[in-house]
Amino acid sequence: MQELFKLQNINYEIVDHTLFKSVNGTVHNGDVIGIIGKNGAGKSTLLQMITGNLPVINGKINWLQQHVSIEMVEQESEDFTARHVGIEEAGMLAKWKVPSNQYHHLSGGEKLKARLAKGLSQNAHLLLLDEPTNHLDEQSTKELVEHIKQYKGTIILVSHDRYFLDEVVTKIWSLEDQKLIEHKGNYTSYMKVREQRRHTQQRDYEKQQQLIQKIEGQLNELNTWSQKAHAASTKQEGFKEYHRVKAKRTDAQIKSKRKRLEKELEHSEVEAVKPEYEVRFNINANDKRGKRVLEVNNLKKIINNHVLFENVNFTIQHGEKVALIGPNGSGKTTLLKILMGEETSDGGSVWISPSANIGYLTQEVFDLPLSKTPEELFFRPTYVERGKVQSLMKHLGFEASAWKEPIQKMSMGERVKCKLMVYILEEKDVLILDEPTNHLDLPTREQLEKTLSNYDGTLLIVSHDRYFLKKTTSSSLEFKDSRIYKQLNETPSQIGANKELLLKLEAERQEVLGKLSFMTVKDSQYPDLDARFNGLTKQINQLKKDL
Repeated sequence: MQELFKLQNINYEIVDHTLFKSVNGTVHNGDVIGIIGKNGAGKSTLLQMITGNLPVINGKINWLQQHVSIEMVEQESEDFTARHVGIEEAGMLAKWKVPSNQYHHLSGGEKLKARLAKGLSQNAHLLLLDEPTNHLDEQSTKELVEHIKQYKGTIILVSHDRYFLDEVVTKIWSLEDQKLIEHKGNYTSYMKVREQRRHTQQRDYEKQQQLIQKIEGQLNELNTWSQKAHAASTKQEGFKEYHRVKAKRTDAQIKSKRKRLEKELEHSEVEAVKPEYEVRFNINANDKRGKRVLEVNNLKKIINNHVLFENVNFTIQHGEKVALIGPNGSGKTTLLKILMGEETSDGGSVWISPSANIGYLTQEVFDLPLSKTPEELFFRPTYVERGKVQSLMKHLGFEASAWKEPIQKMSMGERVKCKLMVYILEEKDVLILDEPTNHLDLPTREQLEKTLSNYDGTLLIVSHDRYFLKKTTSSSLEFKDSRIYKQLNETPSQIGANKELLLKLEAERQEVLGKLSFMTVKDSQYPDLDARFNGLTKQINQLKKDL
């Protein structure tokens, strides 16, 4: 394929911190490149450089084709004004069921769909997508995958979604340790190669350390010989000149061997394998207790003459962990805003325990004081308290320089981490989290999952990540057909029973298959056994899906 452009020795620094250095990469026509890396590694910054929105001061982007049209879909946008809506864009909006409301009235998923429809419909030579699956429900993500696979141009995207990356990308750019590593293949194949590379590097490093020890031993031995020779030249009467010459010869041998050994080390210099990037934090609830935390009766909400939900009744008990699930635009965020008093209902009532100490994490990343630094945002009067905050930032993956860095210069993932820090430090006993994994890198998502599963307070979570919800919640509020249904998730004992049933059904199916293998379609028992086999297969497939 023909080359579109090259990144050549690009460097970028922000506030005394080197984001990346000597970055090189090649883009070919038709590539679908996935940029991966931890929060703050420079993924979005690199996209902004490619669009020309951010100047390249050190290094160069060498465009090898002329008149390349570029379209960028930001991961978040406070305002978005659609230009003339073309036929293709209108079709996407209709397929994705994006209402024709003003942008700020749309849900997070609908806002992203509106931006994606505009970006994809421009049919630019180069399409840049920054976290394109954030906020999207499962069906919308599948449709986005199909759009990307059918796209005629070149795509560069940033994502932390492993499954999405495996489905669509042909090449990986990984930003690690201020470098860009280029790999042809998807996310899974890159991680396998990366693991092999780290294993080889560790093995070579250990060999190098053994060589260094051997060389140091030889040099120490030569130094001992030299010291003995010099000592002998001052003691041996009548033979001083002989021993002096011998000592000089030994010194020359040592110098020559040292140079030879140092040169040998230069050729085999291997860096130690750096530890994997880790994130560690805990969220503790205070000691308040009580039976009910929240009760909703006959709640109703209408938007633009459309009934979002009605006749909603449910109770949340203390310590309950509830998932809010449903397609984009079904009213999940609206319900949370009603519960928090940020939006009014069109009927019904909401009761919240007056003793509840609630932390509400919104989807927004523009509701922080962007001009402030973490030092100002988390001001603490004593050195010990400041140290606690800085330690937490370190465990969340921040560089030390971020302490004095304005939030507006941080990545979206780092902004979400700043919001999480509020609840980690304040120990809320009720957490309401709206899409908490959006923008977060994989290690932080995994740590958040562990933390919330151990959290002993009350939890309400909106997320489209079914795996995340399965690990962190025990019941759900499902938004469906303008109603909200509460139901319990499967308990570990139920899951165990289902696994036992699965084994039993598979054994029975194998027995039926054995009998069928000795029959023909003309045998009288064949139709019944064949029907039984198909019925068992259907049951098994459903159980596997549920598990």
